Amino acid sequence: MSTPAEIEQGIERLLQKAPYSVDSEQRHRALLDLLKKELAYACEKNTRFRNFVEHWPADFRDAERIADLPYLPVGVFKSNPPLALVSADHVARTLTSSATTGQTPSRIVLDTATARRMSKGVITIVRDFVGPSRRPYLVVDTPENLAAQTQLGARGAAIQALRSFATEIVCCLGSGQRGNSDPNFSGLNEEKLLACAAKWKDTEVLVYGFTYVIWTELVQPLLRRGVTLNLPNVRVLHSGGWKRLEQQAVTRDVFIDGVAALFGCGPDRIVDYYGMVENVGVIYPDCDQGNKHVPNFAEVIVRDPLTLAPVRAGERGLIQVCSVLPTSFPGFLLLTEDMAEVIGYGDCSCGRKGISFRFSGRAPKAEVRGCGNLDSTRYQPTQWGGVV
Repeated sequence: MSTPAEIEQGIERLLQKAPYSVDSEQRHRALLDLLKKELAYACEKNTRFRNFVEHWPADFRDAERIADLPYLPVGVFKSNPPLALVSADHVARTLTSSATTGQTPSRIVLDTATARRMSKGVITIVRDFVGPSRRPYLVVDTPENLAAQTQLGARGAAIQALRSFATEIVCCLGSGQRGNSDPNFSGLNEEKLLACAAKWKDTEVLVYGFTYVIWTELVQPLLRRGVTLNLPNVRVLHSGGWKRLEQQAVTRDVFIDGVAALFGCGPDRIVDYYGMVENVGVIYPDCDQGNKHVPNFAEVIVRDPLTLAPVRAGERGLIQVCSVLPTSFPGFLLLTEDMAEVIGYGDCSCGRKGISFRFSGRAPKAEVRGCGNLDSTRYQPTQWGGVV
């Protein structure tokens, strides 16, 4: 069950370019043409999706803007069986979003081609921010979330996406069980961590973890005791979990200061990114100006929560993510429950082209997503503004 060659070739052309090199007008034309072809393809493969598109107020074939194409609310992927464009025997992997107790996770099905593009997309983006070299990879998580699985959660997908940058991989947390289904960290393996820090002290090191996990399981336990790692050449990538940290008065500045103090690195080596399993293969890291950017093979539209019209620079609204990478599920145009502020529609001073935006949090009354399936234990403030 192969995707039409013209779609495959169009995606590959975009993936082969430097990820932020195409100017807005040229990228818009290329994406609009390709997204129309993908919508037509999806209508052929899924009758439920075709029915949705046919009831859209305007024919997508006549659209002159990406903003006018039919988009799905991200919640449709909570259905079971998952909304798919491939038969069950062509599903290579199913990704699940994190969800708090009682909530239904999103389920995203990947065939081999989409899984390959997912990996290539993330690698292309990360390489632009941290460089192409391979280096030791410290995972602030458990070995279970590193292991390849047919059913893969949000944390596991994020961890595995960076494997190609690794010369060796070390997971510094142990696992246990807290509650019925939430994984619990049985503790930081400090001996292993300190041994790695001593071995890697003069080396470029890549670190990844969920924001909440890095803070509660790594930064706080060590800083409370005055332990630092002396890894000035580290690159720390983190995502997810801001909702809980902000509730505990851990701002971005507090987080960055704490992580920088622990690793002994500059704050510019700590990179937050926004991403979601429904927008597979696309992440949005912060540039040195604190803005998030969109690669050539994707687009972001920020819509007014009341009118759903695209907002102007300086305004906030709901994030719509657009991507040409998936062909195993109709994830091309998705309206999320997240909010963003548009910084500008021109080029950012960091040199990356296209829209620049900043994540603003969840929309009011939106369902709170799980933070990597962590539990909701309450904590007490510490000198780092965080929790114990």
